[in-house]
Amino acid sequence: MIKEFQLLDKKGFLRYLDRFGDELTIVNAARVSFGVQKKTLEENDEKLIRYLWRHEHTSPFRHVFFRFHIRAPEFVMRQWYKHVVGSEWGPGHQLHGWNEISGRYVKMHDLYEPSIWRRQSEDRKQGSDGVVSEPEQKVCHERYLDAVNGCLVAYQQMIDMGVAREQARMVLPLSVYTECIWTVSLQALLHFVRLRDESHAQEEIREYARVFSSILEEEFPTTMRVVQEAI
Repeated sequence: MIKEFQLLDKKGFLRYLDRFGDELTIVNAARVSFGVQKKTLEENDEKLIRYLWRHEHTSPFRHVFFRFHIRAPEFVMRQWYKHVVGSEWGPGHQLHGWNEISGRYVKMHDLYEPSIWRRQSEDRKQGSDGVVSEPEQKVCHERYLDAVNGCLVAYQQMIDMGVAREQARMVLPLSVYTECIWTVSLQALLHFVRLRDESHAQEEIREYARVFSSILEEEFPTTMRVVQEAI
């Protein structure tokens, strides 16, 4: 079942590993309240899914889970961390749907290289709008490569001198690639798509959100139709 999508500068990827449940899972989770279960999804089940979503009875959507292998730059993951499922850390809440590669165990070496430099938006504090001029594109790219490659050189030199990886990694830039396994419920994935596949989101994370959206449209067409109606 594994599907892989190359993203960003082709060093990033999204691997769709597996899934638990489908749209029948949603309606059966809701109907268990009445002691009723179905074996096949029928046309009138769309009414139930629509009712559940519109009235925020969202627990049935949390019975469907996905598992992904993500490779993305650290600055993208910084935004992604907000969407981790089950991130409670108190006693009895050790569940956590996120496991990430560790710079304490492995050397980090791949850096994201943008193909274009965007201009800062003038009408909002965050975000971009348009691109910088062609001459500025070249200068920005050169400055960027000088800076990040300098970080990599320093990182490698420190490791060669015997510095622990857990400390040497402190010089790495936010553009360094990291990887994680992300397990997420359907409800949480819908929330991610709603927030990260819209005009105010950063383009780099939108690439991942668009892939999630296409997966959901293919495998959960009724749910996606209902969600779009509610926007």
